[in-house]
Amino acid sequence: MTVDERANIRRALRTTGRGLFLLALTVLTACGGSGIGNPPTVSNPGSTGGQKLSFAYFQRCINPIFFTQFGANTCGASGCHDSTNGTGGALRVAPNAQVIDVTNAANTPDVIRATTMYQNFYSAQGQVLLSSPDQSRLLNKPLVRGVLHGGGQIFTSTQDPNIRLIEYWITHPAPQGQDEFSPTTYSMFTPADPNAGTCNSQ
Repeated sequence: MTVDERANIRRALRTTGRGLFLLALTVLTACGGSGIGNPPTVSNPGSTGGQKLSFAYFQRCINPIFFTQFGANTCGASGCHDSTNGTGGALRVAPNAQVIDVTNAANTPDVIRATTMYQNFYSAQGQVLLSSPDQSRLLNKPLVRGVLHGGGQIFTSTQDPNIRLIEYWITHPAPQGQDEFSPTTYSMFTPADPNAGTCNSQ
């Protein structure tokens, strides 16, 4: 191999390396982070420890956060955590999930678990560590607190009203032995009405 041929090969490798680096940088800086390795279907681990987070509080107080405009985008946007086209890892949320009247006897747990809103609940719950709430990715990612977030810092402090809602949800699970639909979690609203009460955050 001649000296010129070796030089051409080195030049080609440098150019290819730069191109791959720029491609990776573009993917990593897109909202939602790296799409590398994200499977088309994401399954989240079930909760452990026996306690369940409140479904009623999630749908009224947490799910809307995913679709609130923060800067140029929302957490549930197609380039971020959208359940169809999102590249934001395991947290996947559907934008058109309908609110369910949990006080209606016709909405049994089986009926609710078949809904898109429940899918959003289940996915968000997968980002929570009940045994150590401060370690939950649902809190730490939007704060960029000890963990990278492809969408950048969404909230500047733990005093942000949205973070306070998320933290309240995580730290107020249903009593041991009761499921995510337990009426005891209605006390998370003032008045204690999951349809008309305001979301407590402290």
